Amino acid sequence: MDLGGGEGREGKRSMKLTVIGGGSTYTPELVEGLARMFGSLTVDELVLVDPAAERLEIVGGLARRILSRAGYPGALRCTSRPDEGLDGADAVVLQLRVGGQRARIGDETIPLGYGCVGQETTGAGGLAKALRTVPVALDIARRARERAPGAWIIDFTNPVGIVTRALLDDGHRAVGLCNTAIDLQRYFAGLLGTDPSAVSLDHVGLNHLTWERAVLVDGVDVLPRLLDRHGEQIAARVGLPVRLLRLLGAVPSGYLRHYYAHDEVLREQRRYGATRGQRVAEIERELLDRYADPALCTVPDLLSQRGGAYYSHAALGLMASLYGEESGVHVLDVRNEGTLPFLSDPAVVEVPCVVGRDGVRPRPCAPVAPEVAGLIAHVAAYEELAVEAAVRGGRDRVFRALLAHPLIARADLADRLADHLVGANAHYLRWAR
Repeated sequence: MDLGGGEGREGKRSMKLTVIGGGSTYTPELVEGLARMFGSLTVDELVLVDPAAERLEIVGGLARRILSRAGYPGALRCTSRPDEGLDGADAVVLQLRVGGQRARIGDETIPLGYGCVGQETTGAGGLAKALRTVPVALDIARRARERAPGAWIIDFTNPVGIVTRALLDDGHRAVGLCNTAIDLQRYFAGLLGTDPSAVSLDHVGLNHLTWERAVLVDGVDVLPRLLDRHGEQIAARVGLPVRLLRLLGAVPSGYLRHYYAHDEVLREQRRYGATRGQRVAEIERELLDRYADPALCTVPDLLSQRGGAYYSHAALGLMASLYGEESGVHVLDVRNEGTLPFLSDPAVVEVPCVVGRDGVRPRPCAPVAPEVAGLIAHVAAYEELAVEAAVRGGRDRVFRALLAHPLIARADLADRLADHLVGANAHYLRWAR
């Protein structure tokens, strides 16, 4: 589809955005946001890349209708060939799922058999996903470096912290992005009855291991008031006791429940039977059926059940700061470089960053409480070993990463899990075939 293309409006340079994994059911939300933000982010060429031709045709068709309805003056192309999509790109968004929902279900179910929580980004399941994903992400990034020198690689692919570190270690211009912070920002703004743009967060930690230590409105921390008036509601949202939130003086992300309430989560998962991946697979099938309707030209409400709330807002807001006229503050996954002094500089942390055309810079971070810093340091050590296992391969490297994870941390357990994870994912691991 070509709706004009050419030079950007009002003298702005043209921009090419490439989405690897463009057949994702998330993509229409990204496209809808792109049309909405054209005044602040001029993307003259959008390319959706996905090897699944039938899926890409369905998602691409809805994307065309969304852009046409909005009168979007740019070009949309869909291709199964990554090199074609990457040629001359200014920004590359990675939203991959290597192995699809079937592999995810394995990530969620295998750990349960060993008395560990089953989650696709946390613990043993997260490591399995990293082993499959990192080599693919690096291959795409290396192609981008040849065909689109200087392009930013924006990683939304889980586990974001591990994938982003692998990209940075390989020398790429990369940044990681998660929707956790923007989701909580919008939630807190709703409780306060104020515009989300007036709310900022003191967000600290690693990807899927974060705490909100302050909720700032006009520079004033209103988190104590929020916990006083809405403590039970906030606690229910993250699945933890309100007493814990008040003792911490912070709101942990929902992913911290896997650590703070491990046994309770394990019992729930075993009792429930079906995994989140199975439910997501059902939602995706229904979404694709709806997307195929030629009369549909908006994103259906069902997508909100898929997860990833406000992903498009976060991604497009970031790109507007990187390529637009005004800098902004965004919560991102970036090199530590002294931000958290108890971590090594190469570690990847998730913190507020100042973003502009000159790049990305973490904001200074207040000292972290010992009970928080200890867990961050423990998981950061695991992530370093996970990157090594994913990049270099080897069953013993998988074992070392599992041994370092606080949710595993037992030699016999790590040993058995290593064998199972390598066997279950051998099809995706060149070194294990």
